[in-house]
Amino acid sequence: QVQLVESGGGLVQAGGSLRLSCAASGRTFSNAVMRWFRQAPGKEREFVAAISWSGGNTNYADSVKGRFTISRDNARNTGYLQMNSLKPEDTAVYYCNAYEAGTDYWGQGTQVTVSS
Repeated sequence: QVQLVESGGGLVQAGGSLRLSCAASGRTFSNAVMRWFRQAPGKEREFVAAISWSGGNTNYADSVKGRFTISRDNARNTGYLQMNSLKPEDTAVYYCNAYEAGTDYWGQGTQVTVSS
């Protein structure tokens, strides 16, 4: 069974940092694009960041550029999202996604709450 499991969410004050992890099991995702999305209450799920299978290419939403860093460790089958200078508007459930050959795999999400 293929699973993506996020961890590392929590409550943090504005200006703080968190590091999210996305551990994959059931198969390897070394050839997949890995992405992070988030969904705030009452809002649609939105793209946050993406990283190519090699890690050589990354892409970020304008709202997180310069503050968030996406990375991956294919040997560990794990992706990461380092979030710095967090703002209250970053509060959301964060989802890990792996996309390969037309198929999306999703994690269950991890809550990030940033207090002002």
